Amino acid sequence: MDKTTTGWINGFLGVLIFSGSLPATRAAVLDFDPVFLTVARAAIAGLLALCLLVAFREKRPAADQYLSLAVVSLGVVVGFPLLTALALQHVTSAHSIVFVGMLPLATAAFGVLRGGERPRPAFWMFSVTGSLLVIGFALAQGLSASPVGDALMLAAIVVCGLGYAEGAKLSRTLGGWQVISWALVLSLPVMLSIALFLMPSSFAEVGVPGWVALGYVSLFSMLIGFIFWYRGLAQGGIAAVGQLQLLQPFFGLALAATLLHEDVSLLMLAVTVAIILCVVGARKFAK
Repeated sequence: MDKTTTGWINGFLGVLIFSGSLPATRAAVLDFDPVFLTVARAAIAGLLALCLLVAFREKRPAADQYLSLAVVSLGVVVGFPLLTALALQHVTSAHSIVFVGMLPLATAAFGVLRGGERPRPAFWMFSVTGSLLVIGFALAQGLSASPVGDALMLAAIVVCGLGYAEGAKLSRTLGGWQVISWALVLSLPVMLSIALFLMPSSFAEVGVPGWVALGYVSLFSMLIGFIFWYRGLAQGGIAAVGQLQLLQPFFGLALAATLLHEDVSLLMLAVTVAIILCVVGARKFAK
């Protein structure tokens, strides 16, 4: 199996894991303060990442890699989780699909700026078309607007795209799981300190769904998903593999249909097929 194909498989697994992030965050903010949720999930993932680095006796990053790690940390460890947690107090997880549709474009743009990639013009046509399909599908669901929530989600997409591209670039030399692990450890002292300071005096009112959601966003969204995602971006190309994010909302809808027995509409199936064609086209013209 060639490197590019392996990259797409790893990227696909990462997107599958990330597909539950926004619904889980939405569930978690019902029981936890969004700022505490952000620092708590980062602290939990950071402690696990530290254990991994110690267990595998990983060497410390080179001095010139710490700035990139700081960008990754600010983008995906702090920025995206905090901004989405704040936004999901104003909008539903369904509304966030509008902005998730913009994430592949943001990742591709930063892939050009930070990763030195130069996709062909046809790539951008497929990428924009795919994003418009996701946004159009979300708008067709009848979403209500919230200026505050929309502004927070837009900021989240920008910092996340930068964090994805920077992490993928660094993964080429440092390794996929090492990048997210070092980024988490770099922010651990601050995140853990704030988490302990903001920790509520009692968790008696937190239900089982809240704890499950916290566990998911801490273990899967903050650590395991990135192990596959950064490896996939580094192997298959930031702009190309980043297009797999277009499928993320539909993985979440498929999960809801499977577990919650919700109806899958003909429109949903048609848009999903069109999105897959856009991803295939983007892959073909990415280089």
